[in-house]
Amino acid sequence: MNYDAKKLNEKAELLKVLVHPVRLCIVKGLLENGGCCNVTYMQNCLNAPQSTVSQHLQKLKAAGIIEGKRDGLMVNYKICNEKIKELLSVLFSD
Repeated sequence: MNYDAKKLNEKAELLKVLVHPVRLCIVKGLLENGGCCNVTYMQNCLNAPQSTVSQHLQKLKAAGIIEGKRDGLMVNYKICNEKIKELLSVLFSD
């Protein structure tokens, strides 16, 4: 077996970000909604305070899983990592 420690570490870090139920729910929701939502929509779906949702969004952004695009006063988020889309499609296929 040929191990690339750097690549394995990168993949493990990506999975660590997704392991939290709220972050997993956010990304799953983005995938199901055509990939674009704002914080208010997520806050209502998760029944969580805006500050909590924002903290989780920051972690997802820092990991390169999502990106935000400003539209006036709102920021719409979408999944920007195709591998994450593939992973979630497999993970949530029933």
